[in-house]
Amino acid sequence: MSRLVSQRQSFSPRLTAPSYGPYSADDPFASSSSQFSSPRASPRPSDYVERPQRAQRAYQSGSEMRNLTAVSHLFSGHSRASDCNCCLARALRRVLRIKNLEKRSLATPLSLPRTIQLYNRQSPADTPQPPSRRAPAAPWKSRVPRSESSDIFLPTMAYTPPHLDPSIPPSRDNGYVETDSIFSGRSHFDSSAKFGAPVGASTPNPYAHGPTTGALGYEPMGFSQEKPVKGERSCIPTNPTKRRLLFFGVPLLLVIVAAVVVGAVVGTQKNKSSSSSSGGSSGFSDSSGSGSDNSGSGNSDGSSSQDTWSSYITTGSGGDGSTATSDLGNEFTYTNQYGGTWSQNPYEPYSVSGQAQSFSPSLLEDWKWGEHVVRGVNLGGWLVTEPFIVPGLYERYQNTTPKAIDEYTLSQAMGDNLATEMEEHYKTFITEEDFALIAGAGLNYVRIALGYWAVETIDGEPYLPKVSWTYFVKAIGWARKYGLRILVDFHSLPGSQNGWNHSGKGGSVNFLYGVMGIANAQRSLETVRSITEYISQDGIKEVVTMIGLVNEVQGYVVGQDVLAAYYYQAYELIRGITGYGAGNGPIVLIHEAFSGVAAWSGFLSGADRLGLDQHPYLAFATQTTDNHTVQAKTVCGWGGGTNDSSTQFGITIGGEWSNAINDCGHWLDGVDSTPQYESTGTGNCTFWEEWFNWSDATKESVKEYTMANMDALQNHFFWTWKIGNSTEKGYATSPMWHYKLGLEQGWIPKDPRVAGGYCKGIGIGGNQFEGTYPSSAIGSFASTATPTIAAAEIASHSAWPPTALGPSPSYSAAQISLFPTLTQTGTRNVLATATHPANATIGGGWVNSADTTGAWVRVKGCDYPDEYDATAASVPTAVCTGS
Repeated sequence: MSRLVSQRQSFSPRLTAPSYGPYSADDPFASSSSQFSSPRASPRPSDYVERPQRAQRAYQSGSEMRNLTAVSHLFSGHSRASDCNCCLARALRRVLRIKNLEKRSLATPLSLPRTIQLYNRQSPADTPQPPSRRAPAAPWKSRVPRSESSDIFLPTMAYTPPHLDPSIPPSRDNGYVETDSIFSGRSHFDSSAKFGAPVGASTPNPYAHGPTTGALGYEPMGFSQEKPVKGERSCIPTNPTKRRLLFFGVPLLLVIVAAVVVGAVVGTQKNKSSSSSSGGSSGFSDSSGSGSDNSGSGNSDGSSSQDTWSSYITTGSGGDGSTATSDLGNEFTYTNQYGGTWSQNPYEPYSVSGQAQSFSPSLLEDWKWGEHVVRGVNLGGWLVTEPFIVPGLYERYQNTTPKAIDEYTLSQAMGDNLATEMEEHYKTFITEEDFALIAGAGLNYVRIALGYWAVETIDGEPYLPKVSWTYFVKAIGWARKYGLRILVDFHSLPGSQNGWNHSGKGGSVNFLYGVMGIANAQRSLETVRSITEYISQDGIKEVVTMIGLVNEVQGYVVGQDVLAAYYYQAYELIRGITGYGAGNGPIVLIHEAFSGVAAWSGFLSGADRLGLDQHPYLAFATQTTDNHTVQAKTVCGWGGGTNDSSTQFGITIGGEWSNAINDCGHWLDGVDSTPQYESTGTGNCTFWEEWFNWSDATKESVKEYTMANMDALQNHFFWTWKIGNSTEKGYATSPMWHYKLGLEQGWIPKDPRVAGGYCKGIGIGGNQFEGTYPSSAIGSFASTATPTIAAAEIASHSAWPPTALGPSPSYSAAQISLFPTLTQTGTRNVLATATHPANATIGGGWVNSADTTGAWVRVKGCDYPDEYDATAASVPTAVCTGS
């Protein structure tokens, strides 16, 4: 999250004459033929029909399955009692088949039959649900709501009336066609996967365009469609011998069935107890141990150092309305009205994938840049804490020494309780259910911030080491289950890249700056190396598709040339691990360092899948009293620059943005800070913090600002998914940063696709992007080819260490040569991987077995200044070679 965005030059609005028709407050998309997208047609009421889906579950119980099957055989030819074909026998066969389904082997995916009624006869996969009723208004008992989930609020995913959610684009026979601003009228299509079957399982039965009464997907094993036949014999046999068999056989059968059912229940409980007792708290295997080296083969044979996987992680799949079970055993109803599905198989974890929505490709399908659109959200405050996101966590430690103002001091203040309290935060702030909700909100990506302590810490650093990594690995599994992709962002670097609290420690910049600038950069590269080795493994690289090298580095402090040299080193490191071309490791994202995206035009031109990340905020610019609707025009002015960058540079994303038009919010500017909005006399923040008093008009204005950001930034990630409640105030005090709350309360659209065309609808546009990126930017070249970076770019940025370094006046190359540095003699940090059943094939945490160089570590016997406080340290008089 930026603090000094007001210094940017690139986000000034680019206004053009409103030549596309007047903007109507009653129907803001009445003339949606915009500078950024094609007209959208409203769905007809007749297109809306119900689409129910059945709950789906499967359990492991091999012995019980065999018992049930044996009993079933008594009534399918192995017992004379079945000859009567009586109603009881038929009913029992059905019961046994159902029990067989519930207790079947984990190795076989399950998909119950479903009767689907399609919304849109031409485009069944991708038409939104009709708006549901508003929750009835509840009188406030006090001005402060009881909690974020109180029943006086709208439930998650409740729909607002039709006029608040503008129309959805028209459909076509061959799939849903959506035109968005990024494509300037160029049509792009949704996923080829059809709604109705778990992705990665058997191919579903095809359906024709138009209405269908056939079940989508396939029928479960052993389930028959028995129907009564006219003239069928009575259940009571007329043959005396058969009557005697029935008289004695039925009681015997009931005894057998009762025994089987009791055995199944006992067996299930025993299995759960056994698994939970041996599973440990994390369910993770550290393939490397504590600091040991691993070449990457540790788990390649399917084995793991522990066989501790959660018994709740079972094979299954489902769609809207189905019952999903989290890895902690919590059951919840999966709600996804956009054709999304969930799917998992712990025995073959990489063979299946959920699908976030029908218009987003599953993880088993290729993401097509220029056709698919990133609609994402950040999981801020989770694995890197921030006071304004989790105020309740910090409020506990305001009377301690030290006082908690960032994660560094928070960790110190927690003391002996650090491991317990921090892991409790990791475990509860973001859970698997959040990933399901994110997919249900029409989003397809999450951006997850990591601190370097997820990989390692050194003596004297107070952070909880490595535990956040285990939760990041959990997130990979959750993302696969619900069909989401991940951008992992290196948010907090050794020494701090910006001096702000979300870099780990507030204060001064010591990354690429000052006497410890090079050593901190070397250590950062080592962290990038370990993470890249992990996320580039088969089955994981399809989930974690982008890596951000540095979050919000202060380029005006570090210097763009110095930062560019680091970017080049990191790029070469990553591509040396992954190889080249689409599918080989992640897209590498560089932050524009508050210089604006235009300042990076031509940087490393020809590089393989190098993308650009921008974080435009108005919250920290000059404070004004203009409302969201007015300021939406400024936001729309960013669209032209984004389009220019997409055309010239390549993939350009808005990695962070929010609904904030001022800096109101409890501790938004830091612990004990006073918002500029108040200190400058612009206004009072009470109104902007007490969201429960907002009128419908205010919510609609915020919603317009939301859509302006989505339309202008195009491939975007909102910051952030949720804000925790303040324990002092009893509610979330930064609502303009709270996506989940905005969904519930109506100032964020339920369907993010409605934002396409907003800017054109208010008469603001800019240069167009036709949907075609430079081929190298998306890795589109022959698999045997090596992309060629412009020679001039290599010459400009390949010098390492940099020949000059701040602070001003900068250190010379001769002085920099004396700086403390690290040596590549350490043990590699091979990151822990999740455990699975013994016969599951997973990676060992290190994809490139040829990468055997030691890790960057401190030279033994050398003294190093404090990595967070070395800008004023003296330059050594000689190079320390150690003992």
